[in-house]
Amino acid sequence: MRKIIKKIITFFFTTLACRVIGTYKDKPVVNFYTRFTKYTHLGKNCNFNGLIIRGNGEIIIGDNFHSGKECLFINSYHKYDSANAIPYDTKIKVDKNIIVKDNVWIGDRVLILGGVTLGEGSIIQAGSVVVKDIPPFAIAGGNPAQVFKYRDINNYSLLKDKGLFC
Repeated sequence: MRKIIKKIITFFFTTLACRVIGTYKDKPVVNFYTRFTKYTHLGKNCNFNGLIIRGNGEIIIGDNFHSGKECLFINSYHKYDSANAIPYDTKIKVDKNIIVKDNVWIGDRVLILGGVTLGEGSIIQAGSVVVKDIPPFAIAGGNPAQVFKYRDINNYSLLKDKGLFC
């Protein structure tokens, strides 16, 4: 019975999400409430477990993406230099793109700010705040997120060549 309920919930959230997403190569799997924008572009085999996108910058997510629960992408900012009011401009917003390359996994409660690129195969530890680019195959975590390890690239390449994606 639980499996049936889970499938119904996933179907509901996936259907809801696909009505908003700008483009996708194949239908994503959306297991929990996830909010996209029309500026969101997805690759193949993207899995979401609760991600909110705030802002009007482009969000480009590659193939084989997995997100944890309660993740947040923020890619629009109020202008504060030469603003028309304090603490920030009331009319002008700055949009910055977020790019997520293929085979990226982000843990629960990850915050990613605009202007960031997550390199191919990178992993972002739960609870991290990503404010700068993360290189390919890096494992990063913390606030701000720092690279603390790299994936075994030989094993990664072997799995990728065999097409072993979950």
